[in-house]
Amino acid sequence: MRASCILWSNRCGEISFDSPDQNAKCVRMLGDARVRGQTGVLSERRGSYPFIDFRLLNNTTLSGEIGTKKKVKRLLSFQRYFHASRLLRGIVPQASLYLLDEDYLGQARHMLSKVGMWDFDIFLFDRLTNGNSLVTLLCHLFNVHGLIHHFQLDMVTLHRFLVMVQEDYHSQNPYHNAVHAADVTQAMHCYLREPKLANFLTPSDIMLGLLAAAAHDVDHPGVNQPFLIKTKHHLASLYQNVSVLENHHWRSTIGMLRESRLLAHLPKEVTQDIEQQLGSLILATDINRQNEFLIRLKSHLDNQDLRLEDAQDRHFMLQIALKCADICNPCRLWDLSKQWSERVCEEFYRQGDLEQKFELEISPLCNQQKDTIPSIQIGFMTYIVEPLFERWAQFTGDTPLSENMLNHLRRNKAKWRSLLHKQHSSSRSNDHSGQVTGSQEQTLNEEETP
Repeated sequence: MRASCILWSNRCGEISFDSPDQNAKCVRMLGDARVRGQTGVLSERRGSYPFIDFRLLNNTTLSGEIGTKKKVKRLLSFQRYFHASRLLRGIVPQASLYLLDEDYLGQARHMLSKVGMWDFDIFLFDRLTNGNSLVTLLCHLFNVHGLIHHFQLDMVTLHRFLVMVQEDYHSQNPYHNAVHAADVTQAMHCYLREPKLANFLTPSDIMLGLLAAAAHDVDHPGVNQPFLIKTKHHLASLYQNVSVLENHHWRSTIGMLRESRLLAHLPKEVTQDIEQQLGSLILATDINRQNEFLIRLKSHLDNQDLRLEDAQDRHFMLQIALKCADICNPCRLWDLSKQWSERVCEEFYRQGDLEQKFELEISPLCNQQKDTIPSIQIGFMTYIVEPLFERWAQFTGDTPLSENMLNHLRRNKAKWRSLLHKQHSSSRSNDHSGQVTGSQEQTLNEEETP
């Protein structure tokens, strides 16, 4: 284990933490190691942005202040290093090779037969596949959509690539993990089947949509962009504080495509176009661009000038579909939606605890003492989810799926309002005023949304 840590620490960069009352603390992390391919698109070495080790960040001096010269090595677990080294050598874990035969065990096989249903339980599916929900789902969907045959993909190479993607999500993240990626991919599959869109999609469109959904949050650290900016993380500097995480997800995906050589048999201009379009799709998930996409979608719908025969308009609607899939949790059945809400808020609270530990300003929605799950979710639904899904329903023409999602959204919002009311009542009865304020329901910092 010690040897592996030394090997990784030799390629580390730095992350610093600033606050008005403190000097910077440097934490060793993996540095920026990018590769420029023949297409000219920069890719990042997989694992260049590993998860933030909270135990490491808790190593403060006895006085509670952060030392200015002390350099703390960022130690990767032996398991993560060993797994990464196996993948870099092109070795696929033997435990999941059974997926190549599509010989899924009873319930998992039954669930896959209903993968286009909106009540698909991704948590149950992940358990049935022993934590391989993303790999299993993508192998199935690539087969269902005829992508393996159309693009002449090698199944072993495809599986290797999907394992890379799945393993580069951080399982210790409550929300931004491979199960979230699988959930977004299943939603994307549902949207790709909507008649208004499906009638015009090409195999390339479908493959791009599924790949972008699967990899849209790969290597997510469990903290948001403002955190990376105020801690002067090297990725924030690299991408000049613009779509930092989304750029990293995209470049990491390109790196994995090239490592696996999944598309190496295709002409250079085809792979170049795929890489660029993947970037356009993944970058569209930046919540800071929400209004930009909503305004453009509203204009198209009002003017009725969408021409899905045109590749440009199809790509725009794929961007909208991915944005919907990324934030569709409030539109799921209550039991599923509630689990996702609790998970994303837990991730917010972990960031808030970290910020408090190092005397940084706690980000909006990350203070567990003030920001409750009901208030966060009500704001998220009101200002982010509802406007997007109402426009999506306008595009699809009020199909059964769109109506179902909007109905779930309204019911879930009503339940969160009821829970918020109970919290208010409990707060007043216990004379604990100030725990939940009316203004919190109105507060939604776009950077903190899932």
